[in-house]
Amino acid sequence: MIRIFLVDDQAIIRQGLRSLLECNPDMEIIGEAENGKRAIEQISMLQPDVVLMDIRMPVMDGVAATQALAQQYPQTKVLVLTTFDDDDYVAQSMRLGAKGYLLKDTEPEELALAIRAVYKGHTQLGPGLFEKALTPISTPAQKPIAPPPEFAQLTHREREVLRLIASGANNREIAQALYLSENTVKNYVTSILSRLNLRDRTQAAILANSLFKIN
Repeated sequence: MIRIFLVDDQAIIRQGLRSLLECNPDMEIIGEAENGKRAIEQISMLQPDVVLMDIRMPVMDGVAATQALAQQYPQTKVLVLTTFDDDDYVAQSMRLGAKGYLLKDTEPEELALAIRAVYKGHTQLGPGLFEKALTPISTPAQKPIAPPPEFAQLTHREREVLRLIASGANNREIAQALYLSENTVKNYVTSILSRLNLRDRTQAAILANSLFKIN
């Protein structure tokens, strides 16, 4: 059974996908979310096999969520399903970890086949999207997303700890890198989460990797 998670900001789209896909006896919809941030929170507990990911969503878009999933849960395959075939969207999504990219006008049978292929580890691209996936990302048009106002409250040491959290380091590794005790690192992590109003270190890593680059 392929366990699928739906991410789209439009409830009617999620409902339609659920109805279409649950007709397949080898597929089960185990959850859904209206944006990337909510998806990450649920996926950390549900651990789906395949995520159908929209691109343009509020709070956290599909590109940022795809990157976070690839870093935090590499066993979960992301299949982008969107109305946008923009070159940068396709190239960036694939570069950041998506295993496939389809448009929402894909026939239901083709979508089901693509999900099965991605589940098995194959890459799937809709018609005409292969060349777009190879297109270099236009860096001049990209602007770093401004960090939240609370980021200014972090001390220099807290920013160093946050950067290491984003790299995937655990408390022991952070302590070794910064020549601190593990208890001190734990205190810094607690302070970071409190200042940034984050639930856990996974959200901290997502924020650091997806919204801005910490120097």
